[in-house]
Amino acid sequence: MKTATKSNLPTGDTRWFVNDRFGLFIHWGLYALPARHEWVKATEQIPDDRYDDRYFRHFDPDLYDPTLWAKAASDAGMKYFVVTTKHHEGFCLWDSQLTDYKASRTPAGRDLLAPMVAAFRDRGMRVGFYHSLIDWHHPQFVIDRLHSQRNNPQRAKLNKARDQRQYAAYLHGQVRELLTQFGKVDSLWFDFSYPGTDGKGRADWQSAPLVKMIRQLQPNIVLNDRLDLPGVGDVKTPEQFQPREWVKVDGRPVVWEACQTFSGSWGYFRDEMAWRSVDELLLTLIDCVSKGGNLLLNVGPTGRGEFDARALARLAGIGDWMKRHSRAIYGCTQAPAEFKTPQDCRLTYNPESKRLYVHVLAWPYKHLHLDGVGYGRRVEYAQLLNDASEVALKGLEDWQLHHAANQPKNQVLTLTLPTVKPDVTVPVIELFLRD
Repeated sequence: MKTATKSNLPTGDTRWFVNDRFGLFIHWGLYALPARHEWVKATEQIPDDRYDDRYFRHFDPDLYDPTLWAKAASDAGMKYFVVTTKHHEGFCLWDSQLTDYKASRTPAGRDLLAPMVAAFRDRGMRVGFYHSLIDWHHPQFVIDRLHSQRNNPQRAKLNKARDQRQYAAYLHGQVRELLTQFGKVDSLWFDFSYPGTDGKGRADWQSAPLVKMIRQLQPNIVLNDRLDLPGVGDVKTPEQFQPREWVKVDGRPVVWEACQTFSGSWGYFRDEMAWRSVDELLLTLIDCVSKGGNLLLNVGPTGRGEFDARALARLAGIGDWMKRHSRAIYGCTQAPAEFKTPQDCRLTYNPESKRLYVHVLAWPYKHLHLDGVGYGRRVEYAQLLNDASEVALKGLEDWQLHHAANQPKNQVLTLTLPTVKPDVTVPVIELFLRD
């Protein structure tokens, strides 16, 4: 499989990535205290002194236990995690030596990233770091159209004293810390470039030398596509929408990962009530894998350091399904073209085990019809995945065929299903294929 990269720079190793398919995104920072979106500093144009007096001075996640976070994610069937080491507000979770704007200088009084990495590794999960290219706190970051001080009457005067090159050096220095102090880092998730008038892009980040340094320090790391370097990036990252087909670059399918939230906000948002259901979240995961992609699903922990009850309930619900259906997700991808997707279904396929999985989104009455010669030629056995009970490769009775639509027998394989839908969110039929 082609990656999203087409350049002279080295690429990362995405083999584990396309196998694991399901990851946890974590957005956590000072913005958990206002609890009304991670962009609150910019949307409300809060000055540094007021933001820090309110939130930096009061950040004390006394209930933080990353082993509980890792357990919730692992039990949900997630295989990797990506955490905001620093978001756009500029606050750092680790004990960076390049700034005092970090967790260890708040009432928290400690590095919050190191124990998180250890906890998730103990669960066998791979480690990913999100790192914001943007920094609304750094004194050398030139104020632009997205900055929290964009409408400050003194903006021009403030910018005269700022040197974006110094900020780029700081950015590179912090990335070096992250890639040298925490062992192997499996993925690096930058966010984001916005080139053009009053924006920032590759020259502002010094993206090319940054990528060169990253590949020297961690050659196999999976790198996303947001550095504004054409052709650079091991994975495409559609955000907050569901692609209609396998994501392509220049007409060719690439490695991709949808990143989405439980609700609308990435950071903890106390009053946001439009949360997605377990059913819909599972359909999204299945849909991603059926199109050759991954799902990175986000949690915004509270200011006290917990996943709130709404997040935990959804992770548990996903985990209940994954416990019995994960082999229809891990190692799976889009089905070969010879298999037409049945009505109200999604297909996933494991090329190693040569098994095809029919995810039945709407349970039909008695029969599921699999159209196309591929099914009749290659399917040798079928079972429900939740309990390994046989599904008969048997269609309509002879007396029923008299009333059926006229269709050649050799172009359809009909499965006879139990009348009652299995007691799982999305039933899956496992088809064993002949070579």
